[in-house]
Amino acid sequence: MQSKIRIAKYISNAGYCSRRDAEKLIEERLVKINDKLCMHPSDTVTANDKITVGKKIIKLNKAIKLWKLYKPIKYICSTKDEYNRKKIFDLIPQDFPRIISIGRLDFMSEGLLLLTNNGDFARKLELPTTGYERIYRVCIRGQIDLKYLKKINNGIKIDGIFYKKIKIKIDKSNKNFTWLIAKLKEGKNREIRNICKHFSWQIVKLIRIQYGSYKLGRLKEGQIEEIKIKTNA
Repeated sequence: MQSKIRIAKYISNAGYCSRRDAEKLIEERLVKINDKLCMHPSDTVTANDKITVGKKIIKLNKAIKLWKLYKPIKYICSTKDEYNRKKIFDLIPQDFPRIISIGRLDFMSEGLLLLTNNGDFARKLELPTTGYERIYRVCIRGQIDLKYLKKINNGIKIDGIFYKKIKIKIDKSNKNFTWLIAKLKEGKNREIRNICKHFSWQIVKLIRIQYGSYKLGRLKEGQIEEIKIKTNA
């Protein structure tokens, strides 16, 4: 007997889009099950059902795959943009399967971005509860007082938002620049940028160098490379 899963999860696991975006497609009446309009994200399907989004037939990816991409600055982690900015998916070779990003990096941030063909796997790596550590190198203009690093390491509240303890230390510095290493697990939206802004630190570069056990390594800007999946990332 074929196991059933919710249609939104099916579309996400097929690597077409996130589960949330799949629910939107269903609300917009763009999804069909066996040529009949899908009316609700809770509808269930099996691998034997015919699923279409618009005119495209969606099929499950049996083998979960993972890639790492060096995201350059001035690229967005989205498939659409009202300002017509460059997208990370413009960097993906045309012969690639449909893939989704695991988390995001903001427009002016660069470095390691993980991509997969499976929505559930992406969600597993994104959730703060799974405890995957993100490591960043941050270049700040000028020098930094160590007392502010102690405040950050103890947890800090900014504009009503509490940022949990993160591990941040000076990597190297001179009179013009200070390089920091920041390690965090929670990963709130623009967390490092918001903290730096709070202390009036001007960010010159913000590079993610590691996500869980997956490292940027020697990857060059815009380069993508398939990596072996580790069960304990």
